[in-house]
Amino acid sequence: MTAFGSVFMPEMALTRFDGEQWSNFEMVASDSISLHPGAHVLHYASTCFEGLKAFRHSDGSVKIFRMDCNIDRFDQSTELLALPSIDREQTRTMIMEVVKRFASEVPEVPGSLYIRPTHIGTEPAIGKAAAPSSTSLQYVLVSPVGDYFAGGADTTLRLLLEEDGLRCSPHMGRIKSGGNYASALFPTLAAKRDLQVDQILFCPNGDVQETGAANFLLIDGDTLITKALDDSFLHGITRNSILTLARDLGMTVEERQLSVDELLERSQKPGCEAALSGTAAVLTPVGTLLHQGREYQVGNGKAGATTSKLRTALNDIQWGLAEDKHDWLTSVSS
Repeated sequence: MTAFGSVFMPEMALTRFDGEQWSNFEMVASDSISLHPGAHVLHYASTCFEGLKAFRHSDGSVKIFRMDCNIDRFDQSTELLALPSIDREQTRTMIMEVVKRFASEVPEVPGSLYIRPTHIGTEPAIGKAAAPSSTSLQYVLVSPVGDYFAGGADTTLRLLLEEDGLRCSPHMGRIKSGGNYASALFPTLAAKRDLQVDQILFCPNGDVQETGAANFLLIDGDTLITKALDDSFLHGITRNSILTLARDLGMTVEERQLSVDELLERSQKPGCEAALSGTAAVLTPVGTLLHQGREYQVGNGKAGATTSKLRTALNDIQWGLAEDKHDWLTSVSS
């Protein structure tokens, strides 16, 4: 089976900032870029990216899900990393054009075309450890994908609750930057090897936050609980979509601090469910929590009915099977 996100379309959209202005974007081969070995990104991690999807509907049309929200977050990450400001309209056009170019390659549902806008600092200046890159490169890659987790919606994950470590520096959490993912990689690999878990749920000082690549949601009956937005974790667009759909279904949504103690207590209730949300993960159920050497089964340990209902509600909009009441889809003209 081909790994998620490892197959790319042969071209991508690319533009360069020369210190004063962005160039007109062009479609170029997607198998390489040219960088000076002293490029700022290679030494000081001046990089951010986004992840969004385009879906093929039954009438043959292609729709991009919540593109404008991803551009908003891309712009925010760029600003917080002190990279040159993006041209939002050009970024939007680049996304539309590369999806249009490969519209025929968008898989049938449940597959999708994963879209990866990326922004990196390119100035060759290794003396700029405490200064931003004056030049940069922006490109948009696309990759046809299936499910992120093997087994799809029926998979239940094992999570290690980590109360001592952090996924990333607290003030960096809402930035979608490669360094944040890298900082979570070593402990996650160790936990997978030693404890046979799928992910670490980072809970510094008992505060339930997120895993290395997804937001965390707890469902107790008709109540959905998740951490309130702050700088310490990524403000997921799938998370926001799921919360909106939960409210549409009449559920109570609580965005607040959730402690490890409360999580473990609620998880033992028969109807309790937990899930990870993200563009790649969509909404993947959690069946087991591992804390201080003890395993806690979440509810009955299987994929729950409410998690399934919320995932279906989201997919139905993405796939064109339900009305797009919130105007989340953007059409790609042929």
